[in-house]
Amino acid sequence: MSNTNAVSFDASERVLVIGLGRSGRASVEVLRHRGATVLATDEKPAEELESTVIELAKDGVAFIPPASLEDSIGDVTAAVISPGVPLNSELVRRVQAKRIPVFSEIEVAYRICKAPIVAITGTKGKTTTTALVGEIFKRAGRITRVGGNIGNPLIEQTVDAGGDEWVIAEVSSFQLESIRSFKPRVSLLLNISPDHLDRYHSMDEYTEAKFRIFANQGPGNTFVGNLDDPRIATLAEGENAARVHARALWFAAAPHRNTTLYLRGEKTIMYAPPTGDPRPVEVMKVDEIPLRGAHNVENAMGAILTALAAGIEPSVAREAVMAFEALPHRLELVATIDGVDYVDDSKATNPGSVIAALRSFDRPIVLIAGGKAKGTDFAELGKVISSRTKGVVLIGEAADAFAPTIKRAHVERAASLREAIDAASRLAKPGDVVLLSPGCASFDMFSSAEARGDEFVKIVEERVSTHTALSAT
Repeated sequence: MSNTNAVSFDASERVLVIGLGRSGRASVEVLRHRGATVLATDEKPAEELESTVIELAKDGVAFIPPASLEDSIGDVTAAVISPGVPLNSELVRRVQAKRIPVFSEIEVAYRICKAPIVAITGTKGKTTTTALVGEIFKRAGRITRVGGNIGNPLIEQTVDAGGDEWVIAEVSSFQLESIRSFKPRVSLLLNISPDHLDRYHSMDEYTEAKFRIFANQGPGNTFVGNLDDPRIATLAEGENAARVHARALWFAAAPHRNTTLYLRGEKTIMYAPPTGDPRPVEVMKVDEIPLRGAHNVENAMGAILTALAAGIEPSVAREAVMAFEALPHRLELVATIDGVDYVDDSKATNPGSVIAALRSFDRPIVLIAGGKAKGTDFAELGKVISSRTKGVVLIGEAADAFAPTIKRAHVERAASLREAIDAASRLAKPGDVVLLSPGCASFDMFSSAEARGDEFVKIVEERVSTHTALSAT
């Protein structure tokens, strides 16, 4: 087996890319341009891969059907796994059985990167926080690239990054599973709540995957953690604290002897510098944060402390947060029709994100939820739906599992998103919110959470046009 520390992913290597989603295709391109001989494989049906295989062949990349894998990879020196492919999948196990080292895309991105990396993970809020960290760094005058799970593969951002730049990376538990030496200059762990339990056997296993973000950090690096999250807080004191070898900075909703960033009176974000003058410094008022919901206060605090850890001034962080705009499909107001707000939160793909969304409104909500479940328990979400909504319209495969958890809210079912919006509109009254916040993956009905959100926006905008036309007659 190759010495994994010596794998250079250049012309001396013959590399197999496993999985041909967005990250996999990016890995193929980067490795090919670095001179490596690249092969690729994927377990998707042949008809789904036909156009991709043709494009690969044009670039001199051989596609290896899974059925003939063992016969074709005898001289492969390394494999790169895409985030959507489980490390324990049969395909990966077959590659490992040939004693070929398997690396995640972010591990390869790290190894070829000359710039320091800031890595952000968590169950919910990591995309917004990653984008916000990127904006703070840019406002501070840093040359900044943003990539990873946020939508553009990390390897594309790191391949040409210079030593005077910064790479801000959103990383998922899937990507962290197969890292080896990935060591960000600053890591941020936002929160951990049930998700992806169709891939992980337990919350402990899922938590350990998240904890890998700081596994290789040491002196000269910084770990930023949310002290209000009970699983993350175990790293602050006691035996578990020894697992963090980097400098640890903590944020929380209230001051604590470990907190570097905290809220004073629930209204002001305060910074207690860990070195130098320890007197707390006011960073900004909570009501200056332009994003809706308490969870976004938490996201902003994580982003601010991450930036401060990298030497950025509090005033610069404040300016960047104040100028930040919400990302698409995250509590995005699409339209107001007859006094009813229609809000797209399609990127809420786990129960914790939906709970945060529901707590962001102080008026009646009609929720549209459901999709493809990820092995999570809907019991806690059902309680919050019962207490904070006037009704819920369920869609998708998870509707049967979802419905029994909702005890007090009115429940309807719909066969399509259009039917769901129609039903929610009938239930809503002026002053209410129709909220698409599914709590599930989209793959039973849509190709992605973005596609689901785009469809919601399209249907709502059609209703706006119809309403405008009727009002004009």
